[in-house]
Amino acid sequence: MGPREPESEAGFGSPDPRREGDAVVTPEPPVSRPLRGRPLGQRGRFQSRRARLVLALTGGFLALLCLGGVGAFFVLYEEATEIKRTAPDAVVDSFLAAFLVSRNDQEAALYRCTSEEDLTPIVQFREDVVRREKEFSVGISVTWSSLQVSIDGSSGTVTTDLTRTISGQAGRDSSTWKFSIVDQDGWRVCGAKQTS
Repeated sequence: MGPREPESEAGFGSPDPRREGDAVVTPEPPVSRPLRGRPLGQRGRFQSRRARLVLALTGGFLALLCLGGVGAFFVLYEEATEIKRTAPDAVVDSFLAAFLVSRNDQEAALYRCTSEEDLTPIVQFREDVVRREKEFSVGISVTWSSLQVSIDGSSGTVTTDLTRTISGQAGRDSSTWKFSIVDQDGWRVCGAKQTS
């Protein structure tokens, strides 16, 4: 007996052919058995289908969360930035804050009448504050007292005391002001005059 040839791939090579008469017969390789009643190829496909389903459900859930978050942010932002003109005193308060404190004419315009209004006295009041700040190199803050509202139908007045205070010093002065208001799709400031 001669030396055996080494088996290829750990004994999984093709079987040796046999001779039967004049013909050489090669035996068929053994057939693999399915695991637990399923062919091998189907098991992998089933797991990938399940993974795709879980991935799709997770992606859909995250998309809904994102859309819900965007919607909630939009609603909260709208409520926070909405200009409320339902209360006359709140409108005058917002107008004074924009016109005298922030000195932002565009923001103050949101609370003014659309028609020609007489706001010359309050414009002059602000110009006087700005002039004094430059002239004396000081900061002047403007505050106001509680607002008294008097309404007659779709118009009315709001009365308050405006106080100018020099920053870091005891200097201050007060004056009483009356603001005319009109309900034009919400209350708006239409005039201002100093009464004392």
